Amino acid sequence: MELWQLPVTEVAALIREQRVSAVEVAESCLARVEAVNPELNALADVRPEETLADARRADAAVAAGEELGPLHGVPVSTKINTPQRGALMSHGVAAMAGMRAAHDDASVAALRAAGAVFLGRSNAPAFSVRWFTENEPHGRTLNPWSASHTPGGSSGGAASSLAAGMTPLAQGNDIGGSIRFPAACCGVVGVRPTVGLVSNWIAPEDTGPEPPLTVQAWAVQGPMARTVADARLALHAMAGADLRDPFGVPALPAPAAPPAGPVRVGVVRDVGIAKPHPAVDAAVTEAARWLADAGYEVEEIELPLLAEAARLWSLLLFEDLRPGIPGMLEMADEPLRVHMRYAFEHAAGLWGEEPGLPAYLGGWARRATLITRLQEMLGTGMLLLTPVSAEPPFEQDADILDPDRGRSLVDAQWPMTSLPVLGFPGVSVPAAVADGLPIGVQLIGGRFAEDLVLDAAQAVEDRAPRIAPPAFS
Repeated sequence: MELWQLPVTEVAALIREQRVSAVEVAESCLARVEAVNPELNALADVRPEETLADARRADAAVAAGEELGPLHGVPVSTKINTPQRGALMSHGVAAMAGMRAAHDDASVAALRAAGAVFLGRSNAPAFSVRWFTENEPHGRTLNPWSASHTPGGSSGGAASSLAAGMTPLAQGNDIGGSIRFPAACCGVVGVRPTVGLVSNWIAPEDTGPEPPLTVQAWAVQGPMARTVADARLALHAMAGADLRDPFGVPALPAPAAPPAGPVRVGVVRDVGIAKPHPAVDAAVTEAARWLADAGYEVEEIELPLLAEAARLWSLLLFEDLRPGIPGMLEMADEPLRVHMRYAFEHAAGLWGEEPGLPAYLGGWARRATLITRLQEMLGTGMLLLTPVSAEPPFEQDADILDPDRGRSLVDAQWPMTSLPVLGFPGVSVPAAVADGLPIGVQLIGGRFAEDLVLDAAQAVEDRAPRIAPPAFS
């Protein structure tokens, strides 16, 4: 196999044992980028000289016998909305196309401390808002499985680059499915951690205006990778106590003791918002069967609180965004303007044109109740299995071509939007291929139960067919 094809765990071990050099790995990935990125446009800012300089420093550290981090020498992409010192930070907006970050944000600093080598900035939609990846300064990112279907968004460039072999590891962020949905669309693994486990701190010089409360309380940074083991390794490297993040943890939680008996898995297929597509439903059925085969105690359940959380997403997020929308739309491209119009229409259908302060405050209070109820259920060691979306990967521009279709996409994404409101961890793992497109499933656990969730994701991955885009394998 070529070095670019190897998993993170193997690359890190080979570099640590001096069986290959970090420079050789970087050169292999850069050659892969040169070969396939012109077609897919997944990475927006690749600077080979800087990548190779980082790799040479990594090799020098190995030769000197220095203490090495868990990702030492492993190439990683970072997203164009995430500060990385000296790197492009355009947010996919023409007016910001030349901006570069002055500092690393906490998640990028953690990757750097773990020894990762930075290889390019992954593309995203303007302001990372859509479930599609296209913008004025950097253009459209394609899905390696199908150019006519979205690679997902907003971390679509990250998912596309992983599936096509450009990088073995990627950083993404998620406030409404932006890690988990692209992972499912491209057939890779995406982890949305518990809020606070991976610091979301950004240096004041790089933040701009203070972010809305929902961004502070819901948005997370997390890893995307081609295997569950790689995602687990990266998550552990990125996690850390950081009280500069207003929702950061003061200390990392101790590893949970193994459950005394079989772990229960509640299968939630439909919460009454959008009926699952037959291919999606079949993937959930297969994943449930694989988990039962692995010794999990699987049962079908109803969980209306996920529907309520998805509806709260449309209230709390959009009311938080409302004051900043005029400025955002002034800089936005036309697709984002259309997307936001349809999204606000969807929210208005649920909450009215102007919900007002009482509804907003009531929404935050209700959110707290839902969190408590779900933690009471999952805190005993139970997991949930859901679709990633009620639909397979959407056709390109499905959110902006027709008002009814645009609004229906929000309904289809109830598994994506409910989880950020609640702040629980979720993992998107590939489970099937239908009509030439990958289908993922989502596993959800109690707060800070990431390893329990990843164990179940590993059981699915171990039993699923090999999932990789044929033209880019």
